[in-house]
Amino acid sequence: MKNILLLFLLTTMLGYASNVFAEKAIFAGGCFWCMESDFEKLEGVTDVISGFTGDTLKNPTYNGNHEGHLEAIEITYDPEKVCYKALLEHYWINIDPFDAKGQFCDKGSSYLSAIFVADEAERKLAEESKKTVIEQFPDKKVVTPILGASTFYPIKGKESYHQDYYKNNAFRYKIYRWNCGRDKRLKEIWG
Repeated sequence: MKNILLLFLLTTMLGYASNVFAEKAIFAGGCFWCMESDFEKLEGVTDVISGFTGDTLKNPTYNGNHEGHLEAIEITYDPEKVCYKALLEHYWINIDPFDAKGQFCDKGSSYLSAIFVADEAERKLAEESKKTVIEQFPDKKVVTPILGASTFYPIKGKESYHQDYYKNNAFRYKIYRWNCGRDKRLKEIWG
């Protein structure tokens, strides 16, 4: 019994210790299915949660009211394996920073792109990354804003099927992504 208790305590402590240094980042880039898929493939990212953020409405829902909020993802990452700057670089090449009406085939305010920063250090890195994109495309207007982070509301309850949609509904997801023209447009922009 002592060995089982000791093993439980050690695994609990190790599990806790492994999350002590985890950081979070929040990005909006249109369809959260696609953003989740793109970021979960990045080494050092330990979790990606689909949800809403950007407004004051409490407990927004996908099929109900999410007015003012953007579809977004909350990324948990290990800063020893991937830094915030690398997340930003990955973010930019997975969005259309010039579309002021949404992203790809998804149009409307909830599908806009945005970077949500938690502090001044993140803001500085986000602004530097945006400046790099602006310099890369001097003849285009980059419309992706950098905003202060607000409450992130994960998808939950009956709408939890949105989480890991690209894994759990792989065929439908691939058809959606292809029909939406996301990858075609990303290739046009970023090569």
